[in-house]
Amino acid sequence: MRRHLLQDTALRYFLEVAQSGSLTEASARLHVAASALSRQIAGLEAQLGSPLFERHPRGMVLTAAGEILAAHARRTGLDAERALDEIGALQGLRAGQVRLATSDAFANELVPRLCVEFQRTHAGIVFGVQSLPTPQVSEAVRSGAADIGLCFSRAPQKDIQVAHRQSAPVLALLPPGHPLARAPRVTLARMAQYPLGLPPPETAVRQMVDIACSRQGLRLAPVLESNHAKTLLNFVAHGGGVSVSSEISARHMVAEGLVLARPLADAGMDLRDIEVQTLAGRSLPVAAQAFLELLTQRLPAPQ
Repeated sequence: MRRHLLQDTALRYFLEVAQSGSLTEASARLHVAASALSRQIAGLEAQLGSPLFERHPRGMVLTAAGEILAAHARRTGLDAERALDEIGALQGLRAGQVRLATSDAFANELVPRLCVEFQRTHAGIVFGVQSLPTPQVSEAVRSGAADIGLCFSRAPQKDIQVAHRQSAPVLALLPPGHPLARAPRVTLARMAQYPLGLPPPETAVRQMVDIACSRQGLRLAPVLESNHAKTLLNFVAHGGGVSVSSEISARHMVAEGLVLARPLADAGMDLRDIEVQTLAGRSLPVAAQAFLELLTQRLPAPQ
C-alpha cells in the first residue's frame, strides 16, 4: 500500500504480525523472510524494554504493551495514507481511494449508486467496498481497514465517532395489491396470516421482531429465511409473501413500484438507527471526507 512510503519498516512488520497472529502468515503477506520479521520485532522490544508478543505454539498474541504499540502503528499508517491523499488532492481530487465497510442492506443499492455519482465528478478516485455483518463494520473502522462504516446500530461503539445518525424503523414490505396495503399501518399479527420472509434469528432486525412477538405471545413461521436483503425484497416483489425491512434497504424498489412499504404499529420497531461511522480522533483523507459529505446528504429519506 502507498502508506508504506512514509511508515517505519519495523512498525509495519510488527503490525502485520499483530494482525495475522503468525510470523509465517505475515511473512507470506509481506514477501519478507520470517527471520527478518523476528529481528525487527526483537529490535522494537529491545528499544522499548518490554515484550510485545506472547509466543504460543499456535501463534503470536499481543501483550498489553503490544496492544498500545499496535494502536499507535495503525494510526501512524492511517496518517501516512491521509498525507499522501492530501498531496494527491493538490491535483484536484483526481487521485485517491475511499474504503467502505457496509452492511448488506446498503451494499445492494445505495453504495453502488453513490460511488458512480461520486466518480462522475472525481474520475480518479477508486473505491474498496466490503459487505460485512453489522458487528464487523465497526471493527473494520477501528482497525483502519475501512475509512467509513455504514451500518445499523442499537448501542454506542468504542473508539467510533458517529458522523451521521438517523432513525431506521423496521417497516412492513408488501407486494403491490396486497390486502394489507389498504391499511396505513400494519401489525406483525396481521402479517403472520400471510406467507412471510424474514432475516435469520441472529440479525438485529429479526431480534427486534422476535422480541415484539414474544411480548404478544405471537409465533412467526417464515416460509423463507435469508441474510441477504435483496433476496427478501425480491421474494416480496415476485408475490411470494410479505417481509420486513428498513426504508433505506427498500427505497429504490418502493420508488419503482415493485414493493410497498408500511409502518409497523408494534412497539419497539423504531429502536434502531443508521450510523455513518469513522474512527474517533482520525482526520479522514480528502477523498474519503468528500465522499462522507455526499453520503450524509443522500442518506435521509425523500420528503
